[in-house]
Amino acid sequence: MASMSFSATIPSPLLDFSQTKKNQVFSSSWPSMSFSIPSIKSSLGSSKSAFFQNGFSLLSLTASGFVFNSRSSGIYARAATDKTLYDYTVKDIDGKDTPLSKFKGKVLLIVNVASRCGLTTSNYSELSHIYDKYKNQGFEILAFPCNQFGGQEPGSNPDIKKFACTRFKAEFPIFDKVDVNGPNTAPVYQFLKSSAGGFFGDLIKWNFEKFLVDKNGKVVERYPPTTSPFQIEKDIQKLLAT
Repeated sequence: MASMSFSATIPSPLLDFSQTKKNQVFSSSWPSMSFSIPSIKSSLGSSKSAFFQNGFSLLSLTASGFVFNSRSSGIYARAATDKTLYDYTVKDIDGKDTPLSKFKGKVLLIVNVASRCGLTTSNYSELSHIYDKYKNQGFEILAFPCNQFGGQEPGSNPDIKKFACTRFKAEFPIFDKVDVNGPNTAPVYQFLKSSAGGFFGDLIKWNFEKFLVDKNGKVVERYPPTTSPFQIEKDIQKLLAT
C-alpha cells in the first residue's frame, strides 16, 4: 500500500471511552502520540460536521483509498469500498440463513451483545426502548452475540434467545453467535471494521460496541462500548429523516 501523508495528534488512550463516565470498564495508560506528515494542511478544531454535531466527525480527508475522520475520541481510518452491508448473508439465532439485503432502505444499529457483562442490563434495556420507539419508522437493531470478551456470552443460541427475549423482551433480530476479532472473524464484521476502523487497528474493544448504518447499507458511525443507546438516538433520528 502506498504511504499516506497527514498531520494529526492522537489523544490517548487507545481504549478511550470518555464519551460517558457511566459503567467505565477500562483504564489505560497509553501515552499521547503524534504523527506529522506535511502533505495535508488542515485545522482539526475549526470545522464541525454539518451532519453529526455531537463530537463525531470534525473533518474528513480522502487519500489513497482511505477516509480519515477526526473525532473527539481519536482518529479513525475508513477504507473506501464499493461493498455494502447488503452483500452479506448471516445466520439468525435459529441457524437460518438471512440475507442482510432484507434490511435495504432501513437505518440499522449493529451491536455485539453478551449476557453476562456489566453493560448488559443498561444496553439491552435501552436498545429495546429505542427499537420499540422507531421500529415502525424504518429502524432495525441487529444483535450479534459474541463470547470473545471475558467469556461473557457462554450459552448456546437457544439460551441467548431465551435470555434476551424473556428478561428484556427483546423483539429486534438476534443472530448466530460470532467472532468479531481474530482469524475467525465473521465476514460481516470484517466489513464493519474495515468501514470504520480505529487508527491503531480495527479490533472490537469489548461487548456492546455499536455501528450505525444508513439506508444505503454504509457505515456512518462507530461507537465505543460505553456509549449508551440513548446517546445515539439523535443520530438515528437524523438518518431516519434523510
